[in-house]
Amino acid sequence: MAGGNSTAGTRSARSRAASNGGSGGRRPDGPPFRKPGWSKAYSFALVTGALFLFSWLGQFLFQMAVESNEASQHGQSFAWSEFLPQFFASTFENWQSEFLQLIWQAAGLAIFYYWGSSQSRESDDRMEAKLDALLRERGLDPDHP
Repeated sequence: MAGGNSTAGTRSARSRAASNGGSGGRRPDGPPFRKPGWSKAYSFALVTGALFLFSWLGQFLFQMAVESNEASQHGQSFAWSEFLPQFFASTFENWQSEFLQLIWQAAGLAIFYYWGSSQSRESDDRMEAKLDALLRERGLDPDHP
C-alpha cells in the first residue's frame, strides 16, 4: 500500500515538472503570461476593419451602378459631382443609424469596464481572495511575501 502512494507521489511530481517546462520544478523566468503579438492582439479589430472596408466598397460599387443606370435611363451621363455627395450622405446615414450605435455600445462598455464603473466592479475582498488563491497555487505564501 505504501508503495502505491510513493508511485502516485512520483507521478504527480513528474506531471508538475512537465507542466513547469520540464525543469525539475523550477519555474521559467519571466512573466507567467506572454503578451500576444500585434496581429493576434488586434485580430478582432483587423477582421472588423476588413469587413467594414469590404462592405463600404460594395456599397460604393452598387450605388455607383444604380446611379449610372438611372442617369442612362434619363438620357444623361454619369456625373461624379452628383454621385459622391449622394454616396457620402448615404454612408453617414448608415454610420449614424448602425455603426455609431454599435461602436458606442461596444467601446463605451469596454471603457466603463476599464474605468471600473459600479456596474462592472468586483468587490475588493473577492479580488483579494482570487489573488491569494493564485499565489497559493504557485506555492507562495500570500500572508508572508
